[in-house]
Amino acid sequence: MAPRLLVLRNSLLISVLLLSVAVVCSAQTLPERLATSKEIQDMLVQRIDVQHKNVGIVVGVINKRGREIIAYGHFDASDPRVPDGDTVFEIGSISKVFTSLLLADMVLKGEVKLDDPISKYLPASVHAPTRNGKQITLLDLATHYSGLPRMPNSWNWDYSPEQMFEFLNHYELTRDPGQKYEYSNLAVGLLGQLLALRAGTDYETLLRTRVTDPLQMHSTAVHLTPEMKTNFTPGHGTGLKIAHPWEIPALAPAGGIRSTANDLLIFLAANMGIIRTPLEPAMKKMLSVHRPVSPGVQIALGWHIQNGVICHNGQTNGYNTFMGYDPRRKVGVVVLSNANQSIDDIGWRTFRFPEPGLTEQQTDIPNLHP
Repeated sequence: MAPRLLVLRNSLLISVLLLSVAVVCSAQTLPERLATSKEIQDMLVQRIDVQHKNVGIVVGVINKRGREIIAYGHFDASDPRVPDGDTVFEIGSISKVFTSLLLADMVLKGEVKLDDPISKYLPASVHAPTRNGKQITLLDLATHYSGLPRMPNSWNWDYSPEQMFEFLNHYELTRDPGQKYEYSNLAVGLLGQLLALRAGTDYETLLRTRVTDPLQMHSTAVHLTPEMKTNFTPGHGTGLKIAHPWEIPALAPAGGIRSTANDLLIFLAANMGIIRTPLEPAMKKMLSVHRPVSPGVQIALGWHIQNGVICHNGQTNGYNTFMGYDPRRKVGVVVLSNANQSIDDIGWRTFRFPEPGLTEQQTDIPNLHP
């Protein structure tokens, strides 16, 4: 069955709260508006019907006037359903933004400090690696300045927090903590597990009680609820074949969350101040820290900042995702795909920016394959 187009609009007017943040602005002229629905539709048709790189894609856009969902394609070859704003995808490393929000919230509540060494929250039996007398801090984990590698060695689909702690016991840092940006799934996975230990719970419960319940994001979780299962689209890998789901317990905080375009638009609305939520102070706190990544790119707590856009992408075996917002124009974009081919360009073109040419440090996790 040929893919079909689905466009949903919500023109509900909502109030706007001005959010002041320091951002890295490019020299190019700021586009006045987002891409139109027709322009986004054409991008999706080109990607799916002409290039055959994707199976189904959902694009969500939001501004102060409301939100819109543009979707095209299908769940998979045996399921002709068109994905929509309630379709559940693996969001990959966009999960890191949620973990960093938990960190910011716990800092504001006085439960942790950004400069706390990780040794303060590790089990007593676990040794925290150090180098030249410098310790890894929670801030280092959230900003990829820890010196820990991208992935632990000998990981597997059942890789547990206990195995991660055992890895730390034997790992020797090759650079000082805080010295240089090096993208690390291990670091953010560790951050989420430490925050859960500090809160006396597990990561998913912490995520639900501190973030998704307060924001009423009822289709965002690590493990699928019965309703999420019904709306879950399978992922597609090489040759657009069904891919292994991303389930690595220790690294759930780095890439294990599932969500929908509608839920992520709520998240963007909260970050932009379009809606008022209890997490507004923590979301502002996330942007209070900037560390350099590469020329023209910085990292806050979890978020990357480029072209003045605050964003993160994600990739797992069968999915590719992008989420970002431009605080100057008060516009946000979500792109979710059920194939692991990059859709970053669709996100940037929806903002009407050319794709910035992401470095390997900013791409997600292409080596997470069995």
